[in-house]
Amino acid sequence: MRGPRPVRWGLIGSGDIVRKRVAAALRDGTGSTLAGVSRARADLVDAVAREIGAARAYPTWQELVADPGIDAVYIATPVRLHAQQTIAAAEAGKHVLCEKPMAMNVAECDQMIEASRRAGVALGIAYYRRFYPAVIRVNEILASGEIGTPVFAQMTAFERFDPKPGEPRSWLLDRSEAGGGPMADYGCHRLEVLLNLFGPVRRVSSIVSTVALHREVEDTAVALLQFERGATGMVAVTHAAADRQDTFDLFGTKGSVRIASLNGGEITLRAEGRDRVESHPPAANLHQPLVDDFVDAVRTGRMPAVDGAAGRAVAAVQDAIYRG
Repeated sequence: MRGPRPVRWGLIGSGDIVRKRVAAALRDGTGSTLAGVSRARADLVDAVAREIGAARAYPTWQELVADPGIDAVYIATPVRLHAQQTIAAAEAGKHVLCEKPMAMNVAECDQMIEASRRAGVALGIAYYRRFYPAVIRVNEILASGEIGTPVFAQMTAFERFDPKPGEPRSWLLDRSEAGGGPMADYGCHRLEVLLNLFGPVRRVSSIVSTVALHREVEDTAVALLQFERGATGMVAVTHAAADRQDTFDLFGTKGSVRIASLNGGEITLRAEGRDRVESHPPAANLHQPLVDDFVDAVRTGRMPAVDGAAGRAVAAVQDAIYRG
């Protein structure tokens, strides 16, 4: 007996993350097939389709979303296009998995959520760290009470990034394209982790500044979050520091959890005066669990684990961070 038809993906965008991980996750995942791709430069789209194994190349994203042979769309374009393309895809009856951050602001997020609701299609946001085994394990530790009541959590993400004008990722330094600097680009991932672990935020304080690099957006930002359930969180990001950082530290009334590299997944758990080291590495393709969850959501009619509401919650915190 034949199983259900694979979800036929259309991919909008062809940047470095698409080539490294997204295309493979859509093409090779259980229940998925990469039916087509479009990119901003139509003269290069045929070459991209061959490179990533897409069945068809579309000269424009509008033609891709209009094709009845596409079931779901993955949007991997600059942030300013996310709302426009998500709304158009939803109105064409396509399920949408959109790159992070969800949109330029909360108002655009609301428009995306409403469009998907009206069309009856799934909307997911690509916060793939939700599926990290280490993050899932931290949630389990919190629920068990092993480290007591959570008091303070901090995450750092430092990545030297100073592209020259015209380089492929230089759009990330254009506020009108990206919405902000490192807090918008990858700080949002850390905000999503903290919101997932601790729930809604009551208050946000921030410092957003340009410390060492000449640019339109910030090169460094720090956000302090007061959660409604009592814990305090901090996210610090920078493009300017030489040393790379990807840390997570959580301190409770009875112990602590420390992860020196979130992408590595090694957890040091301290409880009752003793340390225990656990290893919970992420999937080889970081996007694969995200895509697999979304495909299952489409097939079963449930909400994706990281839905539009989750993306909107991150956007609301980011709006508050950039307001200062």
